[in-house]
Amino acid sequence: MSELDVTSLLRTEIVSLRDVTCAGSCRHRTPEETASTTHLVFPYRGIYMRHVGRDQAVADANHVLFFNADEGYQVSHPVAGGDSSLSLSLTDSTLCELAPAHILSDRAIAGFRHQHQGIDSRAQALVALLRHGLHNGTIEPLEAENLALTLVCRSVGAKTSHECRATHGSRRLSDRVKVLLASDLSRRWTLAEIASEIRGSAVYLTQVFQQVEGIPLYRYHLRLRGVPSGLWPLADCL
Repeated sequence: MSELDVTSLLRTEIVSLRDVTCAGSCRHRTPEETASTTHLVFPYRGIYMRHVGRDQAVADANHVLFFNADEGYQVSHPVAGGDSSLSLSLTDSTLCELAPAHILSDRAIAGFRHQHQGIDSRAQALVALLRHGLHNGTIEPLEAENLALTLVCRSVGAKTSHECRATHGSRRLSDRVKVLLASDLSRRWTLAEIASEIRGSAVYLTQVFQQVEGIPLYRYHLRLRGVPSGLWPLADCL
């Protein structure tokens, strides 16, 4: 496999979906890249870091990453093993209809103010449903389009996503915890072990992580280790 393997899953007048797998051989920052259109990227395997200027974001299964059109970024891989993501792009008009105005940038090109947001377990399940259904040919384009719009709605909605408003220091501390958890998904961590590796107070770590991610540390770890099964009225939010 090459460093980057891209499979087109769906392409209609409104939405495009691609399955993107990266070998992750480059541990340091890659040369700067630029997306030609705005993409919502949903990691579902592995972990990587995305750097935009001095800002960074951990890309893992608990987040959606926003790759804005014409915005330079770099990628690094703190954990070996590579990664895979579902990449979704919409027409600018559709994106502006679905996304709340306060999270969109004020640039002429449709895009987002921040690099990423936390998503919930239903959004994770939708990512799996779309990916498997399109790979296996078990869902029709119309159904896939509807599910994709539902996924976007769920991933950027105020009640179903988490926009991080924490300080720079808190976000960096949370990032260190996320990279540590991803370094060994089979390990059953304890708070004391995490605190020892990060060199901080267990109580402080749990408080900061909850503030940054919007969910308890243990629940974040469970979601990171596997997408939950079971779907219920997912299209109700459209």
